[in-house]
Amino acid sequence: MFESIKQSAKFKQFQHQAHQLVQRGFDQHVKLAVTGLSRSGKTAFITALVQHLTEQANSQNLPFFSVVQQHRMVAAKAVPQSALDIPTFPYRDGLNALLQGQWPESTERINTLRLAIKYRSGGGLRAQFSENHTLIVDLIDYPGEWLMDLPMLDMDYSTWSKQQLQLLSQAPRVTQAKEFLSELEQFDASAPVDEQQLAKLARQYQALLVHFKHDLKLSVLQPGRMLMPGDLAGAPILAFFPLPEVIDAPENSGYFHLKKRYQAYVKDVVQHFYQQHFCHFDRQIILVDLLSSLEQGVEVFAEQNQAINQLLSYFSYGKSNFIKRLFAPKIDKLLFAATKSDHLSAEHHKDLALLLDDIVAHAKNNLVFDGIKIETMAMSSVASTKAVQVMQDGEKLNCISGKEMKSQHQMTFLPAQPPMRVLSATEWPKHGFNFPSFYPDLTADKKIRHVRIDHVLEFLLGDKLR
Repeated sequence: MFESIKQSAKFKQFQHQAHQLVQRGFDQHVKLAVTGLSRSGKTAFITALVQHLTEQANSQNLPFFSVVQQHRMVAAKAVPQSALDIPTFPYRDGLNALLQGQWPESTERINTLRLAIKYRSGGGLRAQFSENHTLIVDLIDYPGEWLMDLPMLDMDYSTWSKQQLQLLSQAPRVTQAKEFLSELEQFDASAPVDEQQLAKLARQYQALLVHFKHDLKLSVLQPGRMLMPGDLAGAPILAFFPLPEVIDAPENSGYFHLKKRYQAYVKDVVQHFYQQHFCHFDRQIILVDLLSSLEQGVEVFAEQNQAINQLLSYFSYGKSNFIKRLFAPKIDKLLFAATKSDHLSAEHHKDLALLLDDIVAHAKNNLVFDGIKIETMAMSSVASTKAVQVMQDGEKLNCISGKEMKSQHQMTFLPAQPPMRVLSATEWPKHGFNFPSFYPDLTADKKIRHVRIDHVLEFLLGDKLR
C-alpha cells in the first residue's frame, strides 16, 4: 500500500510539473521578483499591486494598463500557491494597515503570493482557442537584508573580514565601531577557542549592524540574518564576526572556528537561499528609495548605489523564447523604480527618474546590449501626499501636503528638487537634502491612491495579457 501511495504522489507531482511546463510554454505563467534593499517599500508595493488588480481594476484607477484600458480584463484574484514550504504573503495584514493610515510591517522572511488574472485576448492566435485566458503571476518577496548576503558567495572568510574591517574603519561607521575594534585588538584569535568570548564579540558585532541599519540607514550589512535571525537565533552558525587573517590557524583556535562558521553560513544559508529562490524569474522590479538616502547624506547615498549595482550580478538576465521559458527562464524585462515620487512636486518626478537612471547607467547599458528590455521610472505604490499650490509674495509655489510621520501633524511642504545625476562629495549641498516622510493618504471613500502603478503593470505584464 505504501508503494502505491508513493507512486500516486509521484504521479501527482509529475502532473503538477507538466502543467507548469505547459503554462510556461504558452506564456501563461510569470514569476515576478520584487527586489529592493531594506525599507525600499516592497511590502507596500505588493499590497497595493494586489489591491488595485483585485478590487480597483478600472480605467479610472489604472488608465495606462492596456488590458484594463481596453476593457479586456475580466477579474483577478489570489489563488493557492504551488510553493507549499514558503509562507504566503500577508496581503490582508498589509492592506488593513494601509486602510488605517499606517505603513505595513517590513518583510522579515521570504513570502510568495499567486495571482490569477482572467482576461479576453486582444486577437491573434490565442483568441482562436478560447475567448477567456488566465495569466498566473507569482510575486516573490524577500527581506532586503538577505539580498545583501549574496556577495558573500564570492568571498572566503579572509576576504570578507578584510572588507568588513575596512568599512568599520571609515565614515560613517568608524565612530560607533571604535569600542568593537578595540576589543578585536585585544582578542587572540590564534589561542584555543573560548566560546563565551566568541559569543560576546558576536553580540557586539550584531548590535553594531542593528545600529547601522536603524540609525545610520546603511545598506551593506553582513550577515543579513544577524538582523533577522528567525529560527537561527542563538545558533553558532550566526556567531561570527570579521577578524584580521591568521595564517595556519590551529584547529582549536578561535579564528579556525569563526572561519568554519562563516563557511557554514555561506553554504547552508546564503547558497541555499540563492539556489532555492533566485532561479526561474521572468520579470523583475527593483524598488529604490532615493529620497531617504539623499537625506541621510553622501556616504549613505553612495553605499546604496554601490549595493544596487552589486546585486544585479546575482540575477539571471537574458532574452526569452519558447524553449527558455520551459527549461531555463531568465529575466527579460527589468524595471528600476524610484519610490516616493509623490514626496516631490510633479515637475520633479522626471528628475528622480533621471537620477536613478544615472546610478544604474553602466549596468543598464550592458543589459540592453544583451537584449533585456529596461525602463526607469519614478512612482509611488501608495500615495501619501496631495499636490497643493501656495501663494507666497504673489508667486504660486507647487507644494505637497500630508501627515508627516515625525511630527504626527498635517504639513504643507515645499520639496527640494532632487539632483538629476549622482553628485560628487564636493558638489553635495552644504545643508544636505530634506525629504520628510508621510503616512498613507487615502481617498474620501477610503481607497488607496498610487502614482504610475499602472505604468509599472503595463511594462511588466502588458505583453503577457494581449
